[in-house]
Amino acid sequence: MRDILDEVYPWYRAGESFGLATVVSTFRSAPRRPGAAMAVSASGTVVGSVSGGCVEGAVYEEAEEARISGRPVLRSYGVSDGDAFEVGLTCGGTIQIFVEPVSSRTFPELPDVVTSLSAGEPVAVATVVTGPGDGPGALGSRLVVWPDRACGTLGSAVLDRAVGLDVRGLLEHGTTALRHYDAAGRCLDGEEFAELGELSVFVGSFVPPPRMLVFGAIDFAAAVAELGSFLGYRVTVCDAREVFATASRFPHADEVVVRWPHQYLAEEAAEGRIDGRTVVAVLTHDHKFDVPLLATALRLPQLAYVGALGSRRTHRDRLARLREAGLEERELARMSAPAGLDLGARTPQETAVSVAAEIIAARWGGTGRPLTRTDGPIHTATAADEQPPSPVEAD
Repeated sequence: MRDILDEVYPWYRAGESFGLATVVSTFRSAPRRPGAAMAVSASGTVVGSVSGGCVEGAVYEEAEEARISGRPVLRSYGVSDGDAFEVGLTCGGTIQIFVEPVSSRTFPELPDVVTSLSAGEPVAVATVVTGPGDGPGALGSRLVVWPDRACGTLGSAVLDRAVGLDVRGLLEHGTTALRHYDAAGRCLDGEEFAELGELSVFVGSFVPPPRMLVFGAIDFAAAVAELGSFLGYRVTVCDAREVFATASRFPHADEVVVRWPHQYLAEEAAEGRIDGRTVVAVLTHDHKFDVPLLATALRLPQLAYVGALGSRRTHRDRLARLREAGLEERELARMSAPAGLDLGARTPQETAVSVAAEIIAARWGGTGRPLTRTDGPIHTATAADEQPPSPVEAD
């Protein structure tokens, strides 16, 4: 919902009710991942997407019906369904979508969620998407969870306590997932749920955006910063040279810092502002900046990506200097250099695409090869993708 919040929150504040459709689970190949959302206003305005176009028409009608009737519903679409071809989900997977009415009455906690998102405070929303019509675990009941507090209820103190503990574990890692429980709050696996389960809870985790740290205030950095911002990173450009590190030269960066790069990175790590989603792009081409910076970065265990631009000759020299600085081969192996995929890039913008493509491939386990030369699913499967959908009447 984060992606469409700026557009739908004015509807909420104006006292309107709107239909909200959220992808809560996928099985095998599916166009959008859990958490993708689409909203339909009282005037028929649509924002967001749940399938990249495959089932939008059918979901639009469900969202309209939920808004008017006030009743939430869980729907499933897949190639095994009789009308799968009609609604367009021909990609070979199954997608489950929870459709609900949203208003100040049904979601009174939304302003608190918005406040947390604006402040960069982690928050998770747990919603019952399969459950009884009323009572504990009622369909559509909701619990909003922060690291230190919670509001809302799933209908019983037992459920709130059990699910709240589980949700905080997911929130710590920024994980969005579908969880199954019995009435006592015991977490169930898929087989147990099919036999014993009484409710399913979709947990949408909202954590601050991942960081991209770009070192070197050059034209390539401006292009990388722009693309990083487009991909949803919070972008910092850092350089020790004040004359080059200016906000006007990097309009797409969230912040521009004038510091020695290795000192800035070490301080950010010490303050806990670096995590396993953080990516580092070293673009300075100057060993007096590169070597201490890379020595610091490659010794941080949690970085998702460390890339450095430069020719192969520059990289050989860089490796020699890093070895002299005491780095071990296992640490050097974490560095992507020369950074980027082999796209034949020439311009700063093309180079930025090359680097961004490598970051995406590293994140999702992609090969970087043309899809025409690969077999199997286009989207790399995760453990959740291989779990069959929860028992639910398919449409």
